[in-house]
Amino acid sequence: MKAEEDSQIYLYDTTLRDGTQRQGMSLSVEDKLKITALLDSFGVHYIEGGWPGSNPKDVSYFSRVRDLKLANSKVVAFGSTRRAGVSVEADDNLRAILAAETPAVALVGKSWTLHVEHVLRTSREENLKLIYESVNYVKQAAREVIYDAEHFFDGYRADPSYALATLEVAKAAGAEWIVLCDTNGGTLPSQVSDVVQSVVARLKCRVGIHTHNDAELAVANTLAGVAAGARQIQGTVNGYGERCGNANLISLIPTLQLKLGYNVVEGEKLRHLTELSRTVAEIANLSPDHYAPYVGKYAFAHKGGIHVAAVERIASSYEHLEPSSVGNDRAVVVSELSGRGNIRMTAAKLGLAESGNERAVLDQIKEFEGRGYQFENAEGTVELMIRRSAESYVPLFSLQDVTVLVCDRGERAFISQAVLKLNVGGELVHTVAEGVGPVSALDFALRNALSSRYPEINEVRLSDYKVRILDPEKATDAMVRVHIEANAGEERWTTVGCARNIIHASWEALADSIELYLLRKGAEHSGLAAVNS
Repeated sequence: MKAEEDSQIYLYDTTLRDGTQRQGMSLSVEDKLKITALLDSFGVHYIEGGWPGSNPKDVSYFSRVRDLKLANSKVVAFGSTRRAGVSVEADDNLRAILAAETPAVALVGKSWTLHVEHVLRTSREENLKLIYESVNYVKQAAREVIYDAEHFFDGYRADPSYALATLEVAKAAGAEWIVLCDTNGGTLPSQVSDVVQSVVARLKCRVGIHTHNDAELAVANTLAGVAAGARQIQGTVNGYGERCGNANLISLIPTLQLKLGYNVVEGEKLRHLTELSRTVAEIANLSPDHYAPYVGKYAFAHKGGIHVAAVERIASSYEHLEPSSVGNDRAVVVSELSGRGNIRMTAAKLGLAESGNERAVLDQIKEFEGRGYQFENAEGTVELMIRRSAESYVPLFSLQDVTVLVCDRGERAFISQAVLKLNVGGELVHTVAEGVGPVSALDFALRNALSSRYPEINEVRLSDYKVRILDPEKATDAMVRVHIEANAGEERWTTVGCARNIIHASWEALADSIELYLLRKGAEHSGLAAVNS
């Protein structure tokens, strides 16, 4: 076992600054405050809130974040060392940092002679003075100082003695943390390991690691840094960041804690990792990566029949850890590659009794996928097929006839009209409805036909409609696949239809979507009570 201090890893999150440098990502002040509260609740030690004075948004954030009652986190103001030729007292950047009144400050300085001489356009000696005076000035203001050595690994390769000298003056000036940055993201893990080990041995102080993902090595490089002695890891939620992103804390935290035995967050908090990842993505208005390690929707998804059969017996046979340990769930994907175990496990997860018809359902799925259907992203249709396989199943409604018209009302005001004849519980129901498009008209007509008997239908909203052309070379005679996503509150499901006629395919997906929800609600006269018993 490691000594307690040696095993502690300190989390430094820079989602609110470095993360927002990702193309297409922008956070409002309210967004940043929400994420701050989430990170604090999760147990992050340092939250870098932004660069005070660089924009009005960050000024507002640092003013308002003081009102948050944080239990675990220190908010950090970020900025650079003073400008050449300007005293620390007169430097606008340093004054703005102190005005933010954060308990900790991150100062970034140059380690690479290329940047010193050709970007800052100053001397090596002057750069050392910039670092020392800036760190010391902030330290004298009673702030914890985290010194970020920008481009350190590139600088170390170019001139190791000078790169080390920049760290030594930062330490001498009072920095509590010396953080080594792979700013260009091109360093290899073996190089990170060697350099961090040398720095730790020489400086004998607390060292951190900050990596970028340009060579898809940010997580590996951070792990290498920790193995070599770094104890602060800097990164972002979901790896958000400039260019290819930053080190992904969501992947690093469970790897360090569950696989390497470090103390990162309290054990029970780790079970909120998936929630943290997805909530931050939602706040940032970014689609979550369904294939992300640990937290992705498909991180623990099993598709092949042989794999599922093994998981059904011993989950660890095809899973590197228990999904619930990081707040995720196991998913069993149903497709033409499935076996009966896929159907059994899917039914069990849905709380449906086994009907003994797993083979029949599986054969139907394989037959349909051969015709162009795809069930991997249509779990609602799979559930409906399982429900329909039960002996007690009675259809809630069946289509007798449908007519869809598209009318031009003049001035390019096209409108659609759907005429439906349905058998609903032995009664023939005839309805007509108009909509902007044919699927909209079908939806309204179906609801008109069912709402008096099944008022639950009014809870359902269609939230997405996707069409894919399967054989485009056949032009207008092509086979089309339609996915419809529906929701009722927080409950969501997706159904699929497939045909050469887009209205036919759309009707299949639409009708299945509505019937599935009514069956789930146990609609009266559905005859499905036995399925859930």
